[in-house]
Amino acid sequence: MLRVIGVDSVDELYSDIPEGARFKGDWDSLPVGEGGPLPEGRVAEVMEGHISRIAKLKAPPFMGGGVWPHLVPEAVRHVSALGQILTSYTPYQAESSQGVMQALFEYQSMVADLLEMDVVNSSMYDWSTALAEAGLMALRVTRRRAILVPEAMNPRHRKVLEAYLEPVGGVVKTVKADPRTGQISLEDLEEKISGEVAAVYLEQPGYLGQIEEEAVTVGEIAHRAGALYIMGVEPVSMALLKPPGRLGADIAVGEGQPLGLGLNYGGPYLGILAVAWSGRLVRQMPGRIIGLTRDAEGRRAFAMILQTREQHIRRARATSNITTNEALMAIRAAAYLALLGGEGLRRLAETVWYNSHYLAARLSEIPGVEAPLLDSEFIADFTTRLPTSFTEARKRLLAKGYAAGIPLEGHTTWLTRNDGLLTATEVHEERHIDGLVEALAEVLGVQ
Repeated sequence: MLRVIGVDSVDELYSDIPEGARFKGDWDSLPVGEGGPLPEGRVAEVMEGHISRIAKLKAPPFMGGGVWPHLVPEAVRHVSALGQILTSYTPYQAESSQGVMQALFEYQSMVADLLEMDVVNSSMYDWSTALAEAGLMALRVTRRRAILVPEAMNPRHRKVLEAYLEPVGGVVKTVKADPRTGQISLEDLEEKISGEVAAVYLEQPGYLGQIEEEAVTVGEIAHRAGALYIMGVEPVSMALLKPPGRLGADIAVGEGQPLGLGLNYGGPYLGILAVAWSGRLVRQMPGRIIGLTRDAEGRRAFAMILQTREQHIRRARATSNITTNEALMAIRAAAYLALLGGEGLRRLAETVWYNSHYLAARLSEIPGVEAPLLDSEFIADFTTRLPTSFTEARKRLLAKGYAAGIPLEGHTTWLTRNDGLLTATEVHEERHIDGLVEALAEVLGVQ
């Protein structure tokens, strides 16, 4: 095989794999059968034996920061696995059934209700790309070039936003956060708002877990300067918090992963993008929008609308180069929202609030641990300060069977090597939380 493809060795074949991730042993030492390579079943058995030697987690991961562990109901898995839904690659009009378009229409409708926004597309890749598209929309609509973002925002989302804006001359500028609360500094925002600012972006809750108390004021400052107001949200928390539509947002973005998608080893996920009613914003939205109409015989019918924005019609003049979307993920989210309903989603959010506060309270009982570190209300995510390196403590906790948090050193000018981001959701029972606390106390050498 190597000779046919023109490669001299196995090492050369895998040269694109980072050195630290490559197999360091002897290839000839790998198990083979008497007659050559092992059959598939035996290979699976050997690999399971290797995996069994790796420390198994004793609890769901206590990691959030943009992707959260949540229960995926079996009903959602079943619906999304139906052949009519699973095999629909991308719902252009000619390729899409009425059933698929109705499911996407229901997704749009339920997310619009949840966020109290007027128009929702279906859909984007994830939160970061939804934010990037929102930034591009703001530049086109206002004909300005700068986006103001909070210092404490999700760093991965910021990198994607910068990557999208740079080719069209857009810039991302930072607004400071209050080190005590993690919330955006209104004073610094007032100083940096100007006639070149296309939009102000705010996360609710913020990446550090803080719930922004001045979200309405942020929007008012943006609007006085003629800028748009973009809010990034986590959808489950919207069952308890005031939604972006009620806070004056022009554009709302977010991550649909908590809505029945699971962790999925990093994807696929679901980017939420919604706008308040405005012809200039709706016509600048990327992606698909499903509309409801009537056919010639008066029957209810679903159709793709506003396709003139799309690149298969407008080519280089399209509002976005997005082609495929996350239709299957949007249908999963629709099934999840329909299954829980409004009351069920609220009970879920209350459970997440309780579990995360219980985790913070238990952690604060350990001498030298500050939890939460920030003086702000929170749900799911919160920031913790240990008396030692968070990264080192995290490694030792993993060896004990607990995946605990995200190190925050360098994220802001005031976060240290001892700081990290922890989360708890409905999947974390009290026994999981108590186990993590006991393990951390052992790691820190305290009783």
